[in-house]
Amino acid sequence: MTNLSIHSFDLPLLHRHAIGFDRLFDELNRSFENSRHNDNYPPYNVIKLDETHYVAEVAVAGFKESELDVELKDGLLTIKGEKDKPETEVEYQHRGISARNFVRTFKLDPLIEVRGATVQNGILSVALEHVVPEEKKPKKIQITFAK
Repeated sequence: MTNLSIHSFDLPLLHRHAIGFDRLFDELNRSFENSRHNDNYPPYNVIKLDETHYVAEVAVAGFKESELDVELKDGLLTIKGEKDKPETEVEYQHRGISARNFVRTFKLDPLIEVRGATVQNGILSVALEHVVPEEKKPKKIQITFAK
């Protein structure tokens, strides 16, 4: 088996097509690592739909609408799930579906805007968009040739 390290990759080559996004992904990864606390609950995905649109998916099966909260504050997207106390105690023979509270945080780049959140089939999807202000978009510069 081959051991790979960060030194075995040509990082400039890997980031060649992701200029500007590499910092975003580094921050997202760092945030994911910090939010886990050695716990991968609930599982999540980050999907790149195109150059400016992303979706953060979090598995929230078993949580009711009143038990979920999504908040954006100071560039930090926080997704919380807090289970209500059951009205009656249930005796489980086997409990494979987790019902614990969670907080999952994502640090977002200042140019990322949250466009909405939906739940379908037990997956909470938060739509994200990378919005570049007009003044930061590339501009064509007229070249004048001296005669």
